[in-house]
Amino acid sequence: MIYAFIRNNEKIFPIEKMCKVLQVGQRSYYQWKSRSVSDRKQRVELVKEKITSIYFNSKQRYGSPRMTAELASLGNKLSRITVAKYMNQLGLRSKLSKKFKVTTNSKHKYLIVPNVEKPVKLTTQFQCKLTTSSGVN
Repeated sequence: MIYAFIRNNEKIFPIEKMCKVLQVGQRSYYQWKSRSVSDRKQRVELVKEKITSIYFNSKQRYGSPRMTAELASLGNKLSRITVAKYMNQLGLRSKLSKKFKVTTNSKHKYLIVPNVEKPVKLTTQFQCKLTTSSGVN
């Protein structure tokens, strides 16, 4: 983390000063900078790319169990836990699709009441017999 900060700011500040302020040896910084990416990290990045492509090709519906099976068919032997961890790091979650469920049964044999065509008018007239002190009914 400190080395990345130094690398990002080496055009603004001298490396010697940043190493001194951050209490990091110059030699260790230059060794870190010249170091290549390890084989393991390269494999992890390759697997993450495969997971991302499978995820979007499957319309974002594959979770870790299906993703593990798909990767196994492509020749990558990984556990479901590892695939779940990589998917979590990438922010990928499966989207569940619910089946369409019919809620109306129109083939029943119950009585069907027709719609009311005219609105019903109330025939009773209501009168207010209580008066207030202000004289308003």
